[in-house]
Amino acid sequence: MFDIMKQAQQLQSRMQNLQAELETAEVEGRAGGGLVAVVMSGKGEVKKVAIDPSLMKEDEREVLEDLIVAASADAKAKAEALAAEKMKSVTGGLALPPGLGL
Repeated sequence: MFDIMKQAQQLQSRMQNLQAELETAEVEGRAGGGLVAVVMSGKGEVKKVAIDPSLMKEDEREVLEDLIVAASADAKAKAEALAAEKMKSVTGGLALPPGLGL
């Protein structure tokens, strides 16, 4: 029983380290052939949006808005993949029940 408690504490410590690592990790999503880029933390927080100056035209506003959404979705997917990869390394590939993961 003591070994199980010790393993649980180690897992909890590794999870806390993983959370901190994901806070500082960054992923970049791109859309429109790179005309719009969104940088997010590993936890999905938007850190930066870069827009190519060629899109700064009034008649291109809707296109620009769509590209920002697409780049954000791309970055979010990458952040989720990064988190899943890190989680797998922490748990040794064990699937955690919903609510116990990130």
